[in-house]
Amino acid sequence: MIQVDGLTKYYGARAAVHDLSFRISTGEVVGFLGLNGAGKTTTLKILAAVLLPSSGTVRIDGMDVARAPLSLKQRIGYLPEQPPLYDEMTVGEYLRFVAEIHGVPASRTPSAVEAVEERTALRAVHRELVGALSHGYRQRVGVAQALVHGPSVLLLDEPSKGLDPAQIIEMRSLLRSLRTTHTVLVSSHILPEIAQTCDRLLVIRDGELVAQGTEHELEQRLGGSGTVVVQVRGSAPAAEAALRGVPGVKQVTVASAEEDRVELHADAAEGLRPAIARAVVAAGLDLVRLDVGQDRLESLFLRLTRGTEG
Repeated sequence: MIQVDGLTKYYGARAAVHDLSFRISTGEVVGFLGLNGAGKTTTLKILAAVLLPSSGTVRIDGMDVARAPLSLKQRIGYLPEQPPLYDEMTVGEYLRFVAEIHGVPASRTPSAVEAVEERTALRAVHRELVGALSHGYRQRVGVAQALVHGPSVLLLDEPSKGLDPAQIIEMRSLLRSLRTTHTVLVSSHILPEIAQTCDRLLVIRDGELVAQGTEHELEQRLGGSGTVVVQVRGSAPAAEAALRGVPGVKQVTVASAEEDRVELHADAAEGLRPAIARAVVAAGLDLVRLDVGQDRLESLFLRLTRGTEG
């Protein structure tokens, strides 16, 4: 669905993006990761036909973005880092306006607006002025304007920026639901958040693609393991023995033991979680939580984006 070949964009003498190439298949939700200033926003603007590349090609659904920008904008939903909102309009008025400029027929506009408001939980503020909304609702409106015309491709630039924890969970759920009907490229500089949403990851550093794959594939490339957090109900010695018996688990530490709940930290690759779960259940223990340690995700992201993958 998305084909990028040798994409380069100069601002004066500085290359914001250099020789970038990648593919995204129909129906994938892909995370676009990099530190601030890595070139994520520039790339998304080119894919959205907002900027022209200095060189290279971008094709969406087989169409060249540079040669057919207006036609492609009907197939693309784009959420910039700063959503293009009109504060003096109500939510309903604004979404109708966006639908109209994207060519949605007048007969279908009311149903398109209602459907996207339902999907983004905006029906309760349909008649509210956009300028009076909280930041979280404004982000939802930004996503809704990218969806209202039924695009096949969604380009979302930092959709969770500035959201509180509850709103981040809601946004994560929305992004997961989009994979059934859209191809999605979503940018972020927060690996733990994006890893829970996307099928695979593209990592960009200084305008160049430095890694791509699933979180486990990236971890394997760096040759490292990390911390898997396991919580069980039962005996701490039994839980520790079960984890130590899993091939590939290097070290096990009992982090806490309160009443019948035990938390253990296993030095193991993320891909060993299924084996760890089976071992816990086979030992007759109740599995309460099985997750990766936050420090492992942050370390992986920093090693990739700061060029310390060694």
